[in-house]
Amino acid sequence: MKISEILSQDHIIANLEPTDKTGVLEALCRFLKEKDAVKDTDNLLAALVDREKLGSTGIGENVAIPHAKTDDIERIVCVFGKSDAGIEYESLDQKPVHFVCLLLAPSNSTGQHLKGLARIARLLKSQSLRAAILKATDAETIYNLIVEEDSKFI
Repeated sequence: MKISEILSQDHIIANLEPTDKTGVLEALCRFLKEKDAVKDTDNLLAALVDREKLGSTGIGENVAIPHAKTDDIERIVCVFGKSDAGIEYESLDQKPVHFVCLLLAPSNSTGQHLKGLARIARLLKSQSLRAAILKATDAETIYNLIVEEDSKFI
């Protein structure tokens, strides 16, 4: 699975403003609603909060990959956001999060959901990619950086 199959340039937020986990999850849900990618933000937010209760999706190295399954979508949906200020996210390494990649999958999805999570985690392990994204100021640049890095993987 290529990241470009699940992430589009218009699903990139170049400057996430909230500075706490709940605020970011709410902002991402609103963003997807505005893009007509989801219908019900209340159910989506509840699913994301429930997932966070199982353990933080802040995986360390300033990265969070919140994810959930929902009946409200028919295909995998992804949105990427960058926070210049940093987000208090209760990450495993206790560092603020600067990169949030939200992945949503249909409730009946299994393999594709896991492949998407693995692909995102692998991409964002790249310190050089994270550094380049931090310097980027617009969605187009961020998207191109992500797709370029993704092209290095089979």
